[in-house]
Amino acid sequence: MIGRRLMLGAAGALAAPGLLRAQGAWPNRPVRIVVPFGLGGSADVAARFLAEPLAQAFGQPFVVENRPGAGATIGTDNIAKSAPDGHSLLLMSNTHTANETLLPNRPYVLMRDLAPVASINIAHHVLAVHPSVPANNLAELIALLRANPGKYDYASSGPGTPYHVAGEVFLAMAGATATHVPFRGSNEARTAVISGTVPIMFDAIPTMRPQIEGGRVRGFATTGPTRSSLMPDLPAVAETIPGYEASIWLGFMAPAATPLELRQRINAEVNRILALPATQEAQARLGAQPLAMSIEAFDAYLRADITRQAEFIRMAKMTPA
Repeated sequence: MIGRRLMLGAAGALAAPGLLRAQGAWPNRPVRIVVPFGLGGSADVAARFLAEPLAQAFGQPFVVENRPGAGATIGTDNIAKSAPDGHSLLLMSNTHTANETLLPNRPYVLMRDLAPVASINIAHHVLAVHPSVPANNLAELIALLRANPGKYDYASSGPGTPYHVAGEVFLAMAGATATHVPFRGSNEARTAVISGTVPIMFDAIPTMRPQIEGGRVRGFATTGPTRSSLMPDLPAVAETIPGYEASIWLGFMAPAATPLELRQRINAEVNRILALPATQEAQARLGAQPLAMSIEAFDAYLRADITRQAEFIRMAKMTPA
């Protein structure tokens, strides 16, 4: 929720005074942004941050709807089956590109039933551990997991989410084992780790940092290729496991037949917002980097990430549902 307050606090500065409303028939009613994840996570924060300036730019409310569940497929399928008139958007992440491999029985195919609109941002995670775990740093944690295969659990915000994939790839590269315990969202998973019910979790840096600073959990490492500017005293996992990196990125998609012209208008406005100094500052405070690109570039990015996630899943020997 700290991240949400930061983003909402900056959002009011993002719509330029005197900006003309979009011309033409669209939008002629509120635009839905469906977030297929729980409240308070990075996807929810990003959706609510962008909703206000998009509403000011286009002259209609952009209303966020959280529809979590079933590995993000409930909310995603809702958008895939919505009218392709520009009034329904999906806030998606690399959960979706992972699900192309992990969930073969999902009721949609990402690049067939949805169309790219705009990329938003990319961020890395922190590995947090409850104080009850008898390890003082990442190397000791790896040794503990290797010596006690299957004894320890780790939490995630759900199957196929970036935090789940981050955990499985970490275990595979570390030669260790732990049991995945999925929750319906980041808030539930984080609560479990803080209470010690599940002792280990990869989580968003800004939301877990106060818990680490307060001593409720311990931070062992961050998942970027180098140390995070938000927590520079923590090593990167790559310092112990060379080549390890894990991230979460976010973007917008729409029903597949949504006209390109409408998607381009939203893309241009999102990219304008991402380029503003207020956005740059808010993103930096959240440990994220804006990820602005054209629709064509985002389409290529999505297709490449489907392949990349499939490679991660095969390496970690994750089992499709």
